[in-house]
Amino acid sequence: MHPKRIRGTTPNIVAAARHLRQRLTVAEKTLWEALRNRQLNGLKFRCQHPVSSFVVDFYCLQYRLVIELDGDIHDQQIDYDQARTEYLNHLGYRVIRFRNHEVMTDLNRVLQQILEATQP
Repeated sequence: MHPKRIRGTTPNIVAAARHLRQRLTVAEKTLWEALRNRQLNGLKFRCQHPVSSFVVDFYCLQYRLVIELDGDIHDQQIDYDQARTEYLNHLGYRVIRFRNHEVMTDLNRVLQQILEATQP
């Protein structure tokens, strides 16, 4: 019996998500500690969640909200990140991005911006 997969994903993407959940960056761990267990306004987030052919850092199903954290490597892949965001937008997801240093130096502001993204 195969484990249940999210529609549109592949076994490789699901395995990659599982792998990434076990190896969070410091910034991802910091944000996850603030989001997990419905700590932010009762919102349920998933960490390293497979969406189509991607693994997104954090996902709130209720608002179809994707949160991506960008480290230094993202300075070399701006076009890729933009194309990925546009593709996710096309699928009906809203994507917001933060730099790792934003999470580490001003977590409260990051959390406030996430809350604002869930408002109509």
